Amino acid sequence: MKEKSQKAAALKYRHGKDSAPKLVAKGRGEVAQKIIDIARENNIPLHEDKELVDFLSMLDLYEEIPPELYKAVAEILAFIYRMNKKVVLPK
Repeated sequence: MKEKSQKAAALKYRHGKDSAPKLVAKGRGEVAQKIIDIARENNIPLHEDKELVDFLSMLDLYEEIPPELYKAVAEILAFIYRMNKKVVLPK
């Protein structure tokens, strides 16, 4: 049985500047692993959601996410925000 290739996608959202998050990276296999490695190296939170990454993979790079994904992405962003509030960052 052939193992399915890993997929990853990265979003960028600038509050007050962007109207919606944009897809800034996507890939599978080695490219997906590189996206994950870069996120970890830069302390960027990771969230695993196979269905969401499948939908994001259909977008073009730098395309805003469609309104159908707003709720799912908002829940992830809210989770990340809450986690960041719990972490005391060095000054």
